[in-house]
Amino acid sequence: MPAHHPRILPFTAASLRSIEVLAIPVKRGDSDNPAKIFLEGGAQIRPLLKNLKDPDAADRAGSVSVDLNALVIKHKLSGKAGELLEVPVKANKLRAIFLVGVGDGTRADLVKAGSAIGRKLRSSAMKCASLCGGKGELTRAHALALALSAYQFKVSITNAVNDAPTFTLIRNYDYEQAQAMLEGTLLTRDLIHTPSNMKSPQWMAAQAKKSLAKFPVTITVHQGEKALSRFGGLRAVGNSSPKRPPAMIEIRYNPNRKKLPHVVLVGKGIMFDTGGVSLKRPYENMVAMKSDMAGAAALLGAVRAAAELNLECRITALLMCAENLLSATAQRPSDVITHYDGQTVEVIDTDAEGRLVLADGLGYALAKLNPDYLIDIATLTGAATLGLSRHYAAMYTRNNSLAREFARAGESSGDRVWHMPLVDEYAESLRSNIADFKNIAEKPSVGGGSITAALFLEKFVTKDVPWVHFDIAGVGRSESDSGENPKGGTGFGVRLLTDWLQTL
Repeated sequence: MPAHHPRILPFTAASLRSIEVLAIPVKRGDSDNPAKIFLEGGAQIRPLLKNLKDPDAADRAGSVSVDLNALVIKHKLSGKAGELLEVPVKANKLRAIFLVGVGDGTRADLVKAGSAIGRKLRSSAMKCASLCGGKGELTRAHALALALSAYQFKVSITNAVNDAPTFTLIRNYDYEQAQAMLEGTLLTRDLIHTPSNMKSPQWMAAQAKKSLAKFPVTITVHQGEKALSRFGGLRAVGNSSPKRPPAMIEIRYNPNRKKLPHVVLVGKGIMFDTGGVSLKRPYENMVAMKSDMAGAAALLGAVRAAAELNLECRITALLMCAENLLSATAQRPSDVITHYDGQTVEVIDTDAEGRLVLADGLGYALAKLNPDYLIDIATLTGAATLGLSRHYAAMYTRNNSLAREFARAGESSGDRVWHMPLVDEYAESLRSNIADFKNIAEKPSVGGGSITAALFLEKFVTKDVPWVHFDIAGVGRSESDSGENPKGGTGFGVRLLTDWLQTL
């Protein structure tokens, strides 16, 4: 992993000897009882705690002895999730104990506790062991929160991020699964955070080849006028940037070369989005648009995680990459384009470009790939953010059983999704007088911009292939450091897809 990536390491007895910070959970008390420390695995950590007995007393050997429960009472700790008290100590290499509130021990509480620890150690190279957690998925959630909240990305010589904290969980959980999810998510974050003057569709292809080099994948980069001759949407958007032309990056993962369920993933990879001729307003909204390729980046991270876990399924990921710029070769409002499957679209708003590139990917998938499942993911509409804020992605599908599977995977992984309706009455708003349909519902006919965008994409799929669309505009980026997410790209989708793919 890159030096700036926080890491989780498997627990070994030997690893305790190098621990510098020990995080001990404080469980919420009730009205009659104060919060108390909640120790499990005591035998494993006894060597670290053997000198921690009496409050605020130092022995001559230099180790600080601490009665932990006395500190809970002295500092009136409530055990509220995320509450943290740092206790400086000196025992072997141990330099601090964190008393960390874990609330009632729910998944959300353990994520808050992990985020508090990770953010506290974010700018350090400290080695931390945590006793927080629960059964299986709860400990995995805590472990991921520790590392994800400590993530940093900087392009700097004077203030570069050259190291990061490491975390060990003194609990039983599926370490390999957590590690694969973490590496996939951090890869995705790096791709999103890279400034747009440093990344292009061709750069994205190079990153795919580099990050997947050791795995059983094949990568084909479709670019150039001949290769993309049927990709009317991708070319209409990407031709606005002749020096950094559009490309479809096709990644195929087939671990055993035998008949396995085939999942085709299509991701929006707009490397920067000005809105084109329909320029974004207010202009400051453009600053975050380096993250408009978060869907494609999440697919790359998910394929990496699936390959790391050697999952028994076939995956084809289609990264639909382009820049949406304002130039002499940019598409215009009122243009009519022909998509891969032959359907024509009247472009009303050039800032509704994501659905145009996805439409070509969906058409290609059905024509060439014979998928058992067809899933697309994109930072598509501001309307999704208005409807669901930054806690849930909008999920659209008419397959209710598949929706339930993803809802469960979302709750398990932390990438939560909400099943939204495909309102047939809204489809009329996409009708065009000169093409098969328009790329956006014209106001004031209907609202529901995320719904009408999903209805647009549904026109490029067939009823016989289960299809799910994820609009991650709200959850794909964070406006501030919040919980396990840094300001900027969150890496949403990697954990969701990895969790679901393991069920096939």
